[in-house]
Amino acid sequence: MGWLFLAVQFVDILFFPLVLLGVERLTIVENFTQSTHFELEFMPYTHGLLGALVWAIAAYIIFVKLPEKENTSRKRVALVIATAVFSHWVLDLIVHTPDLPLLGDNSPKLGLGLWNNAMFTFALETALLLAGLWLYLRGTMAKSVIGKYGMVAFSIILIAVNIYNIFGPPPENQNMLAAMSMFSYFAFGGIAFWLDKERN
Repeated sequence: MGWLFLAVQFVDILFFPLVLLGVERLTIVENFTQSTHFELEFMPYTHGLLGALVWAIAAYIIFVKLPEKENTSRKRVALVIATAVFSHWVLDLIVHTPDLPLLGDNSPKLGLGLWNNAMFTFALETALLLAGLWLYLRGTMAKSVIGKYGMVAFSIILIAVNIYNIFGPPPENQNMLAAMSMFSYFAFGGIAFWLDKERN
């Protein structure tokens, strides 16, 4: 579960360091959409369709070479991780304004713009989280009290964080946004690794 948490956010984990290095660009714009306070200006390497495919293929190659665990197929694990990496682009397509390039920055850009409606954005993201939680709990068994209740509590925390992200104030600057985002990705991934060990 921890690897999946990191995989679905992998292109964003790459995006923010590239922003800080000036390779990709965003600008803080209060209420740019109902759900966001930033305009994504240039991000073909992480959020372009071609870029997302390249990172998914790279993830597959890396994970298919990892040692094979008992009763676990390396190819199956690698395919799941690669699909999770690419799923970020597919789901971004639903919520982003038209800023997702197909190839380079001068290619056509896509985005269905659900971020322009904060309530629909929150409803969709909450529904996806709860569906994932249901599938996870249905497919695993708790080994402890933490295993029984931990992932449910964690999901409630994630929903609360998302409420703040969507309806809260804008970050002070892009450095703060990048720092908060990177901390969240790795902290939540670490919690997912920990909680997953409490279930079979």
